[in-house]
Amino acid sequence: MTAPFDLRALRDAFGCFMTGVTVVTTTDPAGRPLGFTANSFASVSLDPPLLLVCIANGSSNLARFAGGAGFAVNILAEGQAAIARTFARPAADRFAGLAWHIGPVGAPILDGVVAWFDCTREQSVPAGDHTILIGRIGAFAAAAHPALGYYRGAYLTPAATAAQLPTGPEVVIAAILEAEGRVLLVADGQGGLAVPMARVGPKGVQATLRALIAELGLEAEPGLIYAVYEDARRGTQHIAIRCPARLARPARGAFVALAPEGLVDVADPALRAMLARLAEEARLGTYGVYFGTHEAGRVQRGSEGRPS
Repeated sequence: MTAPFDLRALRDAFGCFMTGVTVVTTTDPAGRPLGFTANSFASVSLDPPLLLVCIANGSSNLARFAGGAGFAVNILAEGQAAIARTFARPAADRFAGLAWHIGPVGAPILDGVVAWFDCTREQSVPAGDHTILIGRIGAFAAAAHPALGYYRGAYLTPAATAAQLPTGPEVVIAAILEAEGRVLLVADGQGGLAVPMARVGPKGVQATLRALIAELGLEAEPGLIYAVYEDARRGTQHIAIRCPARLARPARGAFVALAPEGLVDVADPALRAMLARLAEEARLGTYGVYFGTHEAGRVQRGSEGRPS
């Protein structure tokens, strides 16, 4: 059992390192360390403290990570690009010559990293050609030195300027604010209605979402990811997050019934379909996560993979 930790510090760590290059580690039944490089790392929830990473279904280590007791996420420092390359390609012993130790929860922690999160495995969710590993954070630590980044095939350090980086799709956060069977809709600027949205800035998803909630003047907490999809029409990547809220008058928009009659003025077809799915799932009490584009995708359901 590990000691409780400061949720404010955990939130700050998520905001600083959520887009860094990571090495995800665990041990096999004989206690030997295993690991792989990943940059698909994101926070899921602060209460309980959950994060997610993705592992390719073709990985030789899939069974151990997807079915093991836990794993650690190590955020690499700017001088650790060689470690990232080592854990990204096949090797007999990726840990050869590296300094590491076992963390408080039981997974290998690499020395010299910017931050680490030692987790028990909460859930494993198949999603296309990858499996999403959701971990419950039992211990973490973070340092102030710069992290290593990765974009379009190249490792980056903070010395790289915005002018040197190629452009990519903008990330938009969508807040699904739910209260007493209602959902908050705001004007979309084109004569219709939409859920509140904001483009993710340099502070990351968590900070952007919290700023959006504060701007609306509501009491609400970021919850679980509900949909991740690309909108080719606008060149944007959308992340929709369910946020339980207290019913009150918002600074803009209004709460409407989470039912077909309440959604008729939602102009965007993809958003309207997502909210219609939410209305049905809320009625049934079972929820899934949508992965795809604004036109087509699939809903991943199921709760298998929780450790006993």
